[in-house]
Amino acid sequence: MKKLLIIGYVWPEPNSSAAGSRMMQLIHFFQAQSYHITFASPAQQTEHMVDLQALNIDVKNISLNCTSFDDFIKDLQPHTVMFDRFMMEEQFGWRVSEQCPQALRLLDTEDLFCLRNARHQAYKLKRNITDEDLLTSDMAKREVAAIFRSDISLMISSIEVELLQRLFKVDASLIHYCPFMLSQAQLTQENPSYQQREDFMAIGNFRHAPNWDAVLWLKQQVWPLIRKQLPNAKLNIYGAYPPPKATDLHDEKSGFLVKGWVDDAVFAMQSAKVCLAPLRFGAGIKGKLAEAMYCATPSVTTDIGAESMQTNLPWAGAIANDPQAIADAAVKLYQDEQAWQVNSNLGQQNATLMYHQDNILTELADCLSTLEANLEQHRQSNFIGSMLNHHHHKSTQYMSQWIDVKTQLKAAEAQQCEE
Repeated sequence: MKKLLIIGYVWPEPNSSAAGSRMMQLIHFFQAQSYHITFASPAQQTEHMVDLQALNIDVKNISLNCTSFDDFIKDLQPHTVMFDRFMMEEQFGWRVSEQCPQALRLLDTEDLFCLRNARHQAYKLKRNITDEDLLTSDMAKREVAAIFRSDISLMISSIEVELLQRLFKVDASLIHYCPFMLSQAQLTQENPSYQQREDFMAIGNFRHAPNWDAVLWLKQQVWPLIRKQLPNAKLNIYGAYPPPKATDLHDEKSGFLVKGWVDDAVFAMQSAKVCLAPLRFGAGIKGKLAEAMYCATPSVTTDIGAESMQTNLPWAGAIANDPQAIADAAVKLYQDEQAWQVNSNLGQQNATLMYHQDNILTELADCLSTLEANLEQHRQSNFIGSMLNHHHHKSTQYMSQWIDVKTQLKAAEAQQCEE
């Protein structure tokens, strides 16, 4: 049986974030390919993390800048290593290359951090993002370097695939487009009717800056315009890890209800008439909007929210970018049963066109199989990646070893003081 080591930036929380759901989709894919999986992470375990051991997945806590990882992976000898976001490739990539040079190195980007960050900074400056913002970004240099160093990178957004190829000249052989993967059961599930639903809803992990900004925009500008037209309407806001500044926005009088963690996000989505996702910056594709599609819940979002999530069919709801347009679209969908039904039907149609897992899983399996059969040639063709591996891994190796020695000396000094 082939072994897969996943080095997680965090432990997967599928009920907290789209990233957690995405990770579980990939885990199920590899299990279906008969891999035995070990999930390792330097992050602290959390109350909302999935029980990986119940899924027959080995769990390992690892440390940054510590030679214990070398012993661990040398003993494990994985066939494939998947880095969860570029920071994990930076930290552990050179150790994987040194101890398991023949292991396939796979990077799951989730979304492009550099794009999300550049959009956030441009938004703060009240202007649009430019190519120069990315070309001069330290984060872009780090992230794109990790993509070049990896054998293949999974990209969830077609827009980001195009950006990497156009702006950063990343060869197509280093990138594999792999969006959300939804099962036939999800795409054909029975959903409540218009009459069986009530209220608006918004959902998103509060630790994710685009989600928090969207909640503030709803509170300050969008929701008052909706309430002006629908005085008795309610907006239920769900999401993991709400800080006090978020729960302080809760206001029964105005129907702005910050409910925080929800055990069943799908049920919450199915119960709502309209999903609001007014995102002003971000990257990747949005789990909440994919969920709205297969739950047949019309959604109102922005151009950023709908990015890389559109087909040749109309959006299943509305796309608008200013508060009044968002509010008007939301009210129409909420009040007009016929308009609601048309957009409800579009949701499942769009989700099926984009995210039906059968073709996506087949293409991913074929991609990995081809890589495995031609790994040496693939790496030889990627001279930039080879060059970056040589220089970056050496510098990271020496820095990591210095930190490791420093930590050992500090521990030895502490032990001497105790004696």
